Amino acid sequence: MAADSNLSFAFDPHADPVPVSERDQLLANPGFGRVFTDHMVTIRYADGRGWHDAKVHPRVPLQIDPACSVLHYAQEIFEGLKAYRLADGGAALFRPEANARRFRESAERLAMAQLPEELFLESCRQLVKADRDWFPQIEGGSLYLRPFMIASEVFLGVKPSSEYLYMVIASAVGAYFKGGAPAVSLWVSQDFTRAAPGGTGAAKCGGNYAASLLAQSEAIRNGCDQVVFLDAAERRWIEELGGMNVFFVMDDGSLVTPPLSGTILPGITRDSLITLARGMGLTVREERYGIDQWRADAGSGRLREAFACGTAAVVTPIGTVRAPGVEFTIGNAGPGLVTEKLRSALVDIQRGIAPDPHGWVERLF
Repeated sequence: MAADSNLSFAFDPHADPVPVSERDQLLANPGFGRVFTDHMVTIRYADGRGWHDAKVHPRVPLQIDPACSVLHYAQEIFEGLKAYRLADGGAALFRPEANARRFRESAERLAMAQLPEELFLESCRQLVKADRDWFPQIEGGSLYLRPFMIASEVFLGVKPSSEYLYMVIASAVGAYFKGGAPAVSLWVSQDFTRAAPGGTGAAKCGGNYAASLLAQSEAIRNGCDQVVFLDAAERRWIEELGGMNVFFVMDDGSLVTPPLSGTILPGITRDSLITLARGMGLTVREERYGIDQWRADAGSGRLREAFACGTAAVVTPIGTVRAPGVEFTIGNAGPGLVTEKLRSALVDIQRGIAPDPHGWVERLF
């Protein structure tokens, strides 16, 4: 395994990169997840050989066999992290070692080869340096990195693959949510759950997100931005959104967030906000919070704010919540003081504006 960790990356520069004028036009309004950079990273794995053939090379379509095992048995995991442009013009990653650790843990849960964490980190560094000209200059712009791994053995049969392909692509991004609304609206799913005890809820795998799409479509049909899931056992306890963790801010200034119980993704933004809030002297309780209590607390004023969080959406206020025959508003239906304070503290560290007492920022250049 030590030899795997020490792999060197070959660099094959793109012979025909996107012209500067076209790139500038794309970066003026990139949206989210639609504008991709010139290069990608690939590393291969095979039983008996380990990790090998690490490359940074032009971004190209994949060619895979119809019997490629990922297409039939869904051994697939991914991560999401951002490279931020710093205030002095440099660039940095935010807590990439946490993504590397979660990627390894996801691989373990899905019986996949575990990528050494240092290889994960170096693959992200290499891609950002290769595509450093793709940072959007718009406010809040960043490079969104998508490391992912698929089972690549060609076979039909229910067993862990003996071969894997790890890749990293990068997307120049702006805001995650469209329209600039001050807060998002949520639909409480009645018929679907995201994950069950013993399942893959704590792993970042595509199946979890595929299972959320029908519920997300239902949310949109009911005029909401996002779906929020209840637990699979009692259909009572708030778990998380389709792709984000959730926090509740009470009238005494304390915060509540659902506990990590194996059915919730251990979000890195979630963990960062807990640390920041406690550093501000705020009480943070990781405990179950029921949908009926949510509605009652919003009505009584005991609940003052709520927000969702994740790498893509950062910190996003929650304004209204809907379910069949039910609708309630949280606070002023917009950003609250605690939400904004936490968001600013997080973003200022990520962008090098504020001190980094926790050593979260890894400067690249």
